Amino acid sequence: MKLLLVEDDPTLAEGIAEFLRGQDDEVTVENDGMRADRLLQEDGFDFVLLDLGLPGLGGYEVVRRIRKRGQRMPVILITARDALDDRIYGLDLGADDYLVKPFELAELSARMRAVLRRGGSMSEPALSFGPLVLDLDGRLAELGGAPLALSGREWEVLEALVRADGRTVARERLQGEGSGNALEVYISRLRPRLEAAGVLIRTVRGFGYRLERAKEHPSGAD
Repeated sequence: MKLLLVEDDPTLAEGIAEFLRGQDDEVTVENDGMRADRLLQEDGFDFVLLDLGLPGLGGYEVVRRIRKRGQRMPVILITARDALDDRIYGLDLGADDYLVKPFELAELSARMRAVLRRGGSMSEPALSFGPLVLDLDGRLAELGGAPLALSGREWEVLEALVRADGRTVARERLQGEGSGNALEVYISRLRPRLEAAGVLIRTVRGFGYRLERAKEHPSGAD
């Protein structure tokens, strides 16, 4: 499982990360809320362990942004704040559980397992790429928090690209039963709408297409 641990106490962060890696989890550690939020926009994490008292951006705001973007990964808040109002506020923002410091690592592991058993927020199927979110159940798309209207074929093309998460998708796979010219029409319709929010559809010559964030400028594509 790929985890993001956001904790500004280096000793505690090191202890938690070492424990989780011993359980074969892949752990990324960040100590700043703003940098953590940027990581969450660009990378696919399966679980987030989030301190509240962070520099840059507080933990409450980080979890609020996670849910506003439509990201469904479970979030457990880790904090020294033990007031009932603090716990309720964090849960209402979209956290799946709340663990008060100090705690035993075995309890953290048990709470993570409990969240995963009941599905956590992962029970709501969705795909995301930066500000682009696809709700698979409702077949609804959002871009930067605003609805994005798609035709049936536009949805199919975009879903395949989002599922690839930045990897190139072969033209033949995107083409489906239609002609190559039809695919170009769908791509040309999607491009300007996505580019407005910083999501690019790159052409990989002789192969297909991939999604990128606007700040990326790889070679070999146009």
